[in-house]
Amino acid sequence: MAVWYSALLFLFVVLQTVSLTQNADVISGGADDRNATGDGGGGGASSSDAARCSDTLVCRDGIILPAWRPIDSVSTVDKAFRAVVYFLAMIYMFLGVSIIADRFMAAIEVITSQEREVTIQKPSGETVVVQVRTWNETVSNLTLMALGSSAPEIMLSIIEIIGNGFKAGDLGPGTIVGSAAFNLFVIIGLCVAVIPNGETRRIKHLRVFIITASWSVFAYLWLYIIIAISSPGVVDVWEGIVTFLFFPATVISAYIADKKIFFGRFLNRKYRARLFSTVVVAESRDNIEMGEKGPMDGGPDEDAELREFEKTRKEYIEILRELRKKHPDIDMRKLEEMAAVEVLNRGPKSRAFYRIQATRKLTGGGKIIKKKTDRLDALDSAAAAAASAASATDEAAVTRVYFEPGHYTVMENVGSFAVTVTRQGGNLDATLYVDYRTEDGTANAGDDYVYAEGTLVFFPGEVHKQFQLSIIDDDIFEEDEHFYVRLSNVRSDGSSPPQEAAAGARPTAQLVNPFMATVMILDDDHAGIFHFENPETTFPESIGEASVRVIRSSGARGLVHLPYRTIEGSAKGNDDDYEDDEGEVTFENDETEAFIKIRIINKEEYEKNVSFEIELGKPYAIDPHTGEKIEVREDVDDDELERMTEEERIATLGRPQLGDISKIKCNISESVEFKGVVDKLLRKANMSLVVGTSSWREQFTDAVTVRSGDDDDDDDNDDDTERESKQPSCSDYVMHSLSFFWKVLFAFVPPTDYLGGWAAFCVSILIIGLLTAIIGDIASHFGCTVGLLDAVTALSFVALGTSIPDTFASKVAAIHDSYADSSVGNVTGSNAVNVFLGIGIAWSIAAVYHAVKGSVFVVNAGSLGFSVTMFCCCALVCIAVMLVRRLPPVHGELGGPPRFKYATAFLLFGLWIFYVLMSSLEAYCYIDGF
Repeated sequence: MAVWYSALLFLFVVLQTVSLTQNADVISGGADDRNATGDGGGGGASSSDAARCSDTLVCRDGIILPAWRPIDSVSTVDKAFRAVVYFLAMIYMFLGVSIIADRFMAAIEVITSQEREVTIQKPSGETVVVQVRTWNETVSNLTLMALGSSAPEIMLSIIEIIGNGFKAGDLGPGTIVGSAAFNLFVIIGLCVAVIPNGETRRIKHLRVFIITASWSVFAYLWLYIIIAISSPGVVDVWEGIVTFLFFPATVISAYIADKKIFFGRFLNRKYRARLFSTVVVAESRDNIEMGEKGPMDGGPDEDAELREFEKTRKEYIEILRELRKKHPDIDMRKLEEMAAVEVLNRGPKSRAFYRIQATRKLTGGGKIIKKKTDRLDALDSAAAAAASAASATDEAAVTRVYFEPGHYTVMENVGSFAVTVTRQGGNLDATLYVDYRTEDGTANAGDDYVYAEGTLVFFPGEVHKQFQLSIIDDDIFEEDEHFYVRLSNVRSDGSSPPQEAAAGARPTAQLVNPFMATVMILDDDHAGIFHFENPETTFPESIGEASVRVIRSSGARGLVHLPYRTIEGSAKGNDDDYEDDEGEVTFENDETEAFIKIRIINKEEYEKNVSFEIELGKPYAIDPHTGEKIEVREDVDDDELERMTEEERIATLGRPQLGDISKIKCNISESVEFKGVVDKLLRKANMSLVVGTSSWREQFTDAVTVRSGDDDDDDDNDDDTERESKQPSCSDYVMHSLSFFWKVLFAFVPPTDYLGGWAAFCVSILIIGLLTAIIGDIASHFGCTVGLLDAVTALSFVALGTSIPDTFASKVAAIHDSYADSSVGNVTGSNAVNVFLGIGIAWSIAAVYHAVKGSVFVVNAGSLGFSVTMFCCCALVCIAVMLVRRLPPVHGELGGPPRFKYATAFLLFGLWIFYVLMSSLEAYCYIDGF
């Protein structure tokens, strides 16, 4: 801000000195004066080429605002007072334009972030559906993005032409050229200087930069050609139309350069998952163009989709790992919130984001990333709470009846045991009836268990009821067996069951799973058969310690030790994927299951599919009295069994044995929770969700809320919580108060979620047009009051005012982005678009109007021709310096060693001062123009 005020003060002093030296007098302008100047229609302080070098300066009513009367015989004190009022009004209007441009750029971001689905095929043959941006990044930057950042200048030029009765003025073209000079020299110079010492930023898409830079210089050369060479002093219809048609030509040529269609050979269109975005952006296989080697330079020709997608995932995973290291005890929900902010902070951001962020921080709107992630989290929480409440409401209306638990494992010698039935929800003060009965499985009623059947009665207030089942014991070796217990016919107060109730009536009670319990009977006459439950199991890498279940079936008699060991597969031990282990599992008497504990190393990988095996050894029985192994012969035939004693025969036949599944494959997969967080970050990292709005309520809430706008350029390494907790400063409250009117007024603009952003786009551009018309009048009245020509006012004060948000946006982008594209790469494109749209449309309209009227559209070269020529010369120097800086020892357009960094900045600032000074001297006829 200080830089802008300093530049403004410097300009005022220089231009006022030139003006006073020229002794320009402000005189009244009625109808006779306007006829004398040849400028019919409204327009502030203006003069023709014949009059601009004279000692007269004509003041007239503006397009919207009339001149401050009386005009004639105004005292010096009154002039000074009027100048201050006009100056403050102009600044306040610039503030309003910046805020509505905030809405405009948000709409553009939403529009250009629209997506479509594309199916790509991996080398393995697997097809994946990905989301790709409908808009190409280069095309969006040169069309809607450039229109958004240059809308005030473009609208001012068009409105001035229409307001002046389709006659040329100095304010619109002068603002476009002056803004281009400020953008190219001051903004780039500032971006060069603010990079930390020793760091550099390079333009990634250099081909696009060269194309747009060439078009930007050509645009201003073309202006000079059509006003001074092709048809001096006159703009024909074809010249205006061709000027406009250069706009699509610029976009097409930049797109060709971006896609490298004519650079060596045709390249296959590849899709990559754009870093920190939900979409996949079409891109070629080079890294930094014309700067670093890629596949085209002989590097490995890997599959671009998988390579870029893997890079994206690694970046996300690294962020989560860093946050986990800083906050090891944090839960996953909080980690997700912190990661969402960090992802958006680190990720690449569009020109629109930086422009919006600059405006909101300037006006006390705070940091949009933190504000928006809070809103997204709140929406997620609200949706989850609503779903939970709806589910709870449904569940509360009906009583649910079920077994708790639904599976029972008992020994054959247990005798009797209790089975529990539970009711939950609904009216617990009602009496509830439910029937039960046993059903055979592999176990048979009468041989293995006692058949049971009956009715349970839940009295008011009771939630649990039990009934007894009995198991029949025998001395026969047999496999484990099971039977079932089923609930049925649940009813209230002895009435008919729900299915017999009136049609359409909602049941008051119902059976839910598990309404059938399974009872497993384990034989207690055998030491047991030991095996895994399944031949394969899977667990996430985040599990920490995996528990693998080992089952003891067909008996549970005695104390048994079971050896085991891990075997490497694609998963590696030695604390790489898991911790090697070898040992024994102990089964106590009547114990039917045990668990092998294996420590899994959490490497926090997005996709993981590796495996190892656990192998069981031969189990052996242990004498509980001596603690020694009981030796049992295994190779015993039937004759030997007949000769054994009863005790020896039982020990031999009942010895512990391995089952069929003695080896289990353990698959280690990615953490579902971790993967879910990464996927959720992908959805939240879309910048259109960050800068956009979904409702008028949200917009009005933002308008009346002041937030911290502290610059975070230097706090990247601070703790995230500390940064988020900053309170608004005094300056935030002051700026919020000054901009409160504009914020509330523009909160009426449709939210960006309506009609895909187009509703906000159309309304915003209409408001920008109205405000720029008023700014044009105020600027002309200000110039007239202090004695400045429209051409000088335009290239200085108006150009600076319209470039304030871009200056702050480029500064932040230069510091935080890895490349220079967002900070300076778009400057040249915007400069070209300013001419082709701002002047092309305005002059085409005027030329067609005059052609229809049978007259010609007169545009005196005058100051504009000289200003354009000076700009082109200085622009060539600037672009050449930027390209030379890519070479050693600087290696980048921005930053570098201090001596080169500051030398470049002073050179660019000097070019701007030189341009403004020379253009002003020519405007006041101190030097000859064209």
